[in-house]
Amino acid sequence: MPLLELDGVSRDFDVSRPWLNRVLEHEPRRYLRAVDQVSLAIEKGETLALVGESGCGKSTVARLIVGLYQPSAGRVAFEGRRMQMIFQDPYASLNPRWRVRDIVAEPIRFLRTSQSVDELLRQVGLSPDDGDKYPHEFSGGQRQRVSIARALAGEPDFLVCDEPTSALDVSVQAQILNLMLDLQARFGLTYLFISHNLAVVSQVADRVGVMYAGRIVELAAAAEIFSRPRHPYTRMLLDAVPDLSMAGKPRIPVAGEVPNPLALPRGCAFHPRCPHANERCRTETPALIDGVACHAVHEKRI
Repeated sequence: MPLLELDGVSRDFDVSRPWLNRVLEHEPRRYLRAVDQVSLAIEKGETLALVGESGCGKSTVARLIVGLYQPSAGRVAFEGRRMQMIFQDPYASLNPRWRVRDIVAEPIRFLRTSQSVDELLRQVGLSPDDGDKYPHEFSGGQRQRVSIARALAGEPDFLVCDEPTSALDVSVQAQILNLMLDLQARFGLTYLFISHNLAVVSQVADRVGVMYAGRIVELAAAAEIFSRPRHPYTRMLLDAVPDLSMAGKPRIPVAGEVPNPLALPRGCAFHPRCPHANERCRTETPALIDGVACHAVHEKRI
């Protein structure tokens, strides 16, 4: 049985104008569908990465999983004991008025776990003496280590990592990724890793889900995604990753712009940017079949 399962999960946000404006101008309520019928399962001990451009809905999925948002439709089932979340900005997610020792100790007191603050700090590469400092006294990478220590203090089975390295320098990113891989191997952790950086994802993920306009358009093993991408959007994302071995070779840039979520195109939301789109793509939304949601792939046109 999967540790975590999402079954047809959707999330709508009410973005209506104020009541009086709607009455005077005879406008109906307006809803934005940030996540649309997402289904996936994560097995114990694996890392599933969700990737896509900004606004595709991946961070909303993360917040639905940890309960910060409730689904408008569908079901989230968690078979573990506890889950924690590591946020994108380590400074904003840490209380600037608390010492690090108190920040890390809060989950221990609340959940009554058997963890030691000093040992947690050692596990993430910090010194017990760092517990007496405030968040502003650390670098970005060190603050993210504090965030990871706080997450581990709750003895989680599952960690939701929402772009945990995007605010860090490249060299520090590698250190944090290596730390997360080491902790996963040591404690048998399961990760949902949210990122827009495919180079980062290639280092940590067992499987990759590619999101576009609130939907998963491709879901496969990481090795398959990076060696044989099937969806045109996945191919465009990979073509945009800097690669010295491709110098001088023709590459397809990620053309066009992400559509307005309040006015998504009919059919496949990616069809205005897709070089393989036909009339069916413009009128019929593709289902996720055999790990890919693309009419051109299903019809073996690509």
